[in-house]
Amino acid sequence: MIDPIKNINEFQLDVLREIGNIGAGNAATALSKLLKKPVDMNVPRVQILSFHEIAEFVGGEETIIVTVFLRVEGDIPGNMFFILGMDSAKSLIRDIVGPSQNDEEFSELELSALQEIGNILAGSYLTSLSDLTKMNLQPSVPALAIDMAGAILSYGLIELGRSGDYALVIDTEIQPGTEKSEKLNGHFFLLPDPESFEILFTSLGV
Repeated sequence: MIDPIKNINEFQLDVLREIGNIGAGNAATALSKLLKKPVDMNVPRVQILSFHEIAEFVGGEETIIVTVFLRVEGDIPGNMFFILGMDSAKSLIRDIVGPSQNDEEFSELELSALQEIGNILAGSYLTSLSDLTKMNLQPSVPALAIDMAGAILSYGLIELGRSGDYALVIDTEIQPGTEKSEKLNGHFFLLPDPESFEILFTSLGV
């Protein structure tokens, strides 16, 4: 079967890149309200990667990552991952709940905050896509996992369902606080179901 993601052309990729930029702007606004400080979020690139390349994209299969993953439900179903490295996750959580009492592990409060951050960012992105396409898109209840990238991605892809051999990767960079704040490298992985791309592009007249 022809993989619909692998065969997206450059014009369609530009359309998805613009959607990503709109979504990032909405997510930055939501995160700014949560942190009560200015937030910049850029979407410098949109890439199409095979599943085998995804783990390397976030630092390698043995890299410990913090991941919020959820099911996108509605007119354009699919899956979404929001991934942060451990250092980025700890830096972000410090801005929300203050200094950690344990540098080795996250507290229940910190884990809850991380899950809610992922939920807010994913929801904001989906809201922008829904507004643009005039379609109904809803995120499922998010699940949080902290483990090696290879284990999380393999488990997530099996549990949430495979949709071809490739994923659309929107690479984001978040910078909360002042100009001196540490930059946080986060990744959005979107895995639309096979039929979703045709529906999406048709809705946009592409």
